[in-house]
Amino acid sequence: MTKSDNDVKKTDVQPKEVDLGQLLARRIAELSLEKKCENVKILDLKRLTSVTDYFVIITADSDRKARAAADHIVAMLKEDDERPLHIEGLDTPHWILLDYVNVVVHIFMPDERRFYDLESLWSDAPVTMVS
Repeated sequence: MTKSDNDVKKTDVQPKEVDLGQLLARRIAELSLEKKCENVKILDLKRLTSVTDYFVIITADSDRKARAAADHIVAMLKEDDERPLHIEGLDTPHWILLDYVNVVVHIFMPDERRFYDLESLWSDAPVTMVS
């Protein structure tokens, strides 16, 4: 027995392309929350620059917490075969930068986050609040 065209339901639903950078940014944000970081935001920069697709901006209220968050992010993503291209600021963790090419992570102490104010600098970027 064969089905006629009338028996088969047709849909106009097209599969949505998965944005791997966005998935990585969300994973990084979640990992930072596991280390009790705060005010985590994801900025979507795809339409604004070719440097990277996303910034993940994180606040840590102590040097120890900033370092722990950075170490945790790097270690957990390494298990997923994701390694940063570049890391800066681990020696003085007032601003730690983890460069995953499509996603750049900024872990700030509160004063440095207010001073550099990346959210205002990239104010045209859509923002996802994570915490």
